[in-house]
Amino acid sequence: MKNDKHDLAVLGGPRAFPEPLHVGRPNIGDRDRLLARIGGILDRRWLSNQGPVVSEFEERVAEYVGVKHCVAMCNATVALEIAIRALELTGEVIVPAFTFIATAHALQWQEITPVFCDIDPATHTLDPGWVERMITPRTTGIIGVHVWGRPCQIDSLAAIARDNSLSLLFDAAHAFGASYKGRMIGGFGAAEVFSFHATKFVSCGEGGAVATNDDELAHKMRLMRNFGFAGLDRVVYIGTNGKMSELSAAMGLTSLEGVDEFVAVNLRNYRAYANELSTIPGLALLPYDATERCAFQYVVVEVDPYLTQLSRDDLIDVLRAENVLARRYFFPGCHRMEPYASLFPHAKLVLRATDAVAQRVLLLPTGTAVGSDEIQNICRILRLAVSSSGDVVRALQARLTTGEPPTEFRRVA
Repeated sequence: MKNDKHDLAVLGGPRAFPEPLHVGRPNIGDRDRLLARIGGILDRRWLSNQGPVVSEFEERVAEYVGVKHCVAMCNATVALEIAIRALELTGEVIVPAFTFIATAHALQWQEITPVFCDIDPATHTLDPGWVERMITPRTTGIIGVHVWGRPCQIDSLAAIARDNSLSLLFDAAHAFGASYKGRMIGGFGAAEVFSFHATKFVSCGEGGAVATNDDELAHKMRLMRNFGFAGLDRVVYIGTNGKMSELSAAMGLTSLEGVDEFVAVNLRNYRAYANELSTIPGLALLPYDATERCAFQYVVVEVDPYLTQLSRDDLIDVLRAENVLARRYFFPGCHRMEPYASLFPHAKLVLRATDAVAQRVLLLPTGTAVGSDEIQNICRILRLAVSSSGDVVRALQARLTTGEPPTEFRRVA
């Protein structure tokens, strides 16, 4: 346990953790149940092409979020691409730049222009006022992103979409298990796209799904994920290969069975962080709405460098030196990545909140691989770093002057 500033690894002390602590280390669930499911799949020798485990996974997800249809896919990016194509979006689609790059790529890949819109700095989701300003005659849709499991301003976005005859789609990669006004995320807009990637608290290892109450849209997406086949030898629609495998669905079903445990652990960790971080000036833990359901799978801290006298990136270097692999999610924003930085070089002029949030957000490890001892030690490291900011800054600057790269970009041995 770190008790003195000289214990900090950046100041010459030993690392706090022998093994890396990751943000989003996979939850496994009941290993025996998973292996039994895999055994059944191997016995049936039915590994793909809408097997019984995928069908069960779709039914369970649809039931959990309260929608008519869940269309399982190989990953959330392909799910988003297929949903976009099934909605026949063209021209321009309004999206936040504060999102994972796949949200923008899913549009650009299909030669649709992502129009980057600023966010509300308090919610980190699309600012409806800015959305209205970004609409042009070429706009065909809006993609809202539920960030950190905190929903967009859904009612406002729905009203804008309705008044302007636009399709409304939600990237809900962060929001499985969350609710909005008492109703589960999954049934809003034309459709919502979930991620079941390994880093998500409910995981297929790799996987995604589209949830919708639209019968026709669900039918189109089921055709499109399987090359447009409507029978053994009959193709009726253009499509691609977006199918989920039976093995991925087995992981997903097992993970779904552990959802209550995973949420309970995440909530315990969130409360532990809240207690520890409350005494560190300049570090504000992002709150969740206590009246809504939430998975608490992201521990998001906003760093105020004027109070900490350390930047967010300084703190990441401090933590990574200790084997705590903290992250700066969505940095530097899609608009500052290629090809968008070249296509839209002036986007930053209207994305001030996006740029500000991207500079101060810090994500800390949580999930079933993290317990109270780890959290207490992580927060002690942060507390010591802030209280010894001058020494920490000098140590980090010394590394740069000697040519040693920052911890963040150095492989942890």
